[in-house]
Amino acid sequence: MNNIDNLKDRLISFGWITGLLLLVSLLWILTQPLQVHYLLRTVNSALIAADDSRRVISYAGHNGKKAGPLGYWYSMYVSADKMFVFAVFQDGILIPLGAVVSPAGKVNDIIPLSAHAKQVIDSLPDSVLQMYVTRIEAAFIADAQGAAR
Repeated sequence: MNNIDNLKDRLISFGWITGLLLLVSLLWILTQPLQVHYLLRTVNSALIAADDSRRVISYAGHNGKKAGPLGYWYSMYVSADKMFVFAVFQDGILIPLGAVVSPAGKVNDIIPLSAHAKQVIDSLPDSVLQMYVTRIEAAFIADAQGAAR
């Protein structure tokens, strides 16, 4: 009898955990457009604060079948370039960055998107930034191929 009660308790715990994960996943999916909008406003505010004339205007989405690096693609105002907004985890702190990607798929510039990011971007190892650049360029090419199909 004790084994049956133990199994019931485990099944109930498993059901609660599964239900909570399902609820969190559903909330994440349903709030995605709101997150994209607020990130767009935040990126433009950071660019204005840095006296940068570039602006992002709309979410560009993800066309690839494979999951790309964590971040968001945005179209840029009066430019064929796109910006990939992402964060690097360094010394326990998330550092928000934007990568300006040309229509050919090459990263032209990495822009720090906060005051703290400006302070620490020079101390980031080049290998870390190059790893992100390689992933972003590969994701851009995969998105372009996915959109062409």
